Amino acid sequence: MPTSFPTALPIRRLTLRDLTACADLSENRGWPREEHKWGFLLTAGRGYGIDDPEGGLVAACVVTEYGPRDRPDLGAIGMVLVAERHARQGIGRRLMRHVVSMLDTTPLTLHATPYGRPLYEELGFKATGRAEMVTGRFTPGGAELRVATRAASAEDLPGILRLDEEVFGADRTHIVTRLPAFADQLRIAEDDGRVIGYAAAWPNMDTQVVGPLIARDTDTAKALLASLGARTDRPLRTDIDVRHEELLAWVKERGLASVAFNTVMTYGITELPGDWTRRFAPVTVAAG
Repeated sequence: MPTSFPTALPIRRLTLRDLTACADLSENRGWPREEHKWGFLLTAGRGYGIDDPEGGLVAACVVTEYGPRDRPDLGAIGMVLVAERHARQGIGRRLMRHVVSMLDTTPLTLHATPYGRPLYEELGFKATGRAEMVTGRFTPGGAELRVATRAASAEDLPGILRLDEEVFGADRTHIVTRLPAFADQLRIAEDDGRVIGYAAAWPNMDTQVVGPLIARDTDTAKALLASLGARTDRPLRTDIDVRHEELLAWVKERGLASVAFNTVMTYGITELPGDWTRRFAPVTVAAG
């Protein structure tokens, strides 16, 4: 039977030593284990959790901060999970309040499932947009894409970082520089030697997640996504800002289907920084 003891247990920082416990918690709630993603988030961001005296975790979440270390421009909250047998006891609310309080004046964002949205609204988060998750085997075809892409090299990182900060609206060097090791593919599009778009595809269970997807325009985004899809045998999965209607229609014509919608929410700001017209998909919804 559920007990009330977790409401008094301490909240602590999580490390890579907690990777298996985090994956177990995901599985407990019917999510994929996603150990590769958990490892990325626990090293690029900060995990917080509550230990279960009987073993494992009662609850967990991850915060990824962007901008100057001493005064971040933005914090993204993700992977907010509470073990099934401790659900509906206020533990998720307590963990979220702890994180929001700890981040003080840092503006926050998260992608909320329909199940989690009421809690975030109660805490003061406001809905500012939506993202549509699509997945499936990419099928090439249709009009020829006129934008050329190629595999990124180490020499391309300065150009990728410049574009990323301009579009995202905050420095996320600690994320972008981890992509070559985290992702199976990292590709760029150029115009006269200048990076105008880039995208990564990283392994997540039996799929390849496309993210981030940053591009000058929709044609560039299509070319990058198609180039990633052509180089994997796995189904693709990505989360596209619903305002990019043309890209969403195109990927559905190419074999991807809608799976779910998440609400993009913010706290302390009315909208996300940067240029949404060139920001097509996040690295992962858990990191904003």
